[in-house]
Amino acid sequence: MGIVTGGRAAAETAIVSEDLGARTRLRVIEGGQPAPTALTGRLAEFMADARFDRPTLVMDLDAVADRYRVLADALSPARIHYAVKANPAPQLLARLAAEGSNFDVASRGEIEQCLALGIPASRLSFGNTIKRRSDIAFAHSAGVPLFAFDSEAELEKLAEAAPGTGVYCRVLVDGTGAEWPLGKKFGCADTMAEELLVRAVELGFQRPGISFHVGSQQGDLGAWDRCFARARALIDRLAARGVEIGLVNLGGGFPATMTRSVARDPRDYAETVRAFALSHFGDLNVALIAEPGRGLVADAGCIAAEVVLVSEKGDGDDRRWVYLDIGKFSGLAETMDEAIRYRFETPDCGGPEGPVVIAGPSCDSADVLYEKTAYSLPMNLQDGDRIWILGTGAYTTTYSSVGFNGFPPLDAVCI
Repeated sequence: MGIVTGGRAAAETAIVSEDLGARTRLRVIEGGQPAPTALTGRLAEFMADARFDRPTLVMDLDAVADRYRVLADALSPARIHYAVKANPAPQLLARLAAEGSNFDVASRGEIEQCLALGIPASRLSFGNTIKRRSDIAFAHSAGVPLFAFDSEAELEKLAEAAPGTGVYCRVLVDGTGAEWPLGKKFGCADTMAEELLVRAVELGFQRPGISFHVGSQQGDLGAWDRCFARARALIDRLAARGVEIGLVNLGGGFPATMTRSVARDPRDYAETVRAFALSHFGDLNVALIAEPGRGLVADAGCIAAEVVLVSEKGDGDDRRWVYLDIGKFSGLAETMDEAIRYRFETPDCGGPEGPVVIAGPSCDSADVLYEKTAYSLPMNLQDGDRIWILGTGAYTTTYSSVGFNGFPPLDAVCI
């Protein structure tokens, strides 16, 4: 069985070990920590015998529940608001609801989906800062209690369409240290946030809140501490102006196990974030919430895919091109700029490995997954061989196109 991880070849050290009776390869990633090498537990047992006629995401709901309990305990007293956009599978949402989770929703569609599952509107937070006025009114009429904003225009819409609710202002963060920084689309500068929160109180919103996001797949724990320090300084300035903050939304950024990230125990990571939060906000009368998405569900998912073609270019580059039956447009959009670096397993073959470029099946030149990042796969890999893509429980089915090039959307199974 070939176990493959990406990352800069020069930064890796190969260690051969025995795992489940098969020879596997561990790679020591940046930071000197070994990444997990293979699927384990129920997911591994299911995948061993599974056969699919098209790319399929398999989700282990027990693993999702286990991770929820870890994060809920480690982040307490912060309440978990699962970011529905990461994976909105109905079975998954129902399982998290049964565990006691709240939910961060980004659209009317996500609100309606949660309500249809019997999830009370009181457990939802409308975290998108860009909302249609009619959708704000719908959410308000349904009983959604919390709304995000990052501009005066959005705040004015909330005052008109959702008066008397809870609101929080998202502050702009640069995302340094994250594998997927979120750029400048969401959030506003601290100075603007201060004025907007003063304005929010003038518009009748009591004890508004502050929100930020340190960037998806955040590998630098210090990023949280720096954001919390900025938030506390903002809270203190507002207090001097007579504005009391009632909520701090820690956002997301909790990492899943990818190739470039230093392998960290989810509990240890969350407990460190909690310690930072309490050091900055523990003396305040504020509610804390957190919005894990990827960090809650990604590791519980694995995509079963297939090799379509292995070929060479004859251009002096000795790397083989390995084409899969899944690509950027069928679920792996986060390989854009090779930011999110998934781990691969090849259960049908093993032995010596060689460098590869990994690409998708579509007739589009942009559908190349990894060309700059060093990946290796078994030399005997051929078309028809199964390939498993690990850590794909988040942001895959939701990014899959309706049918680009006629390829079907990514299928999904929950176990």
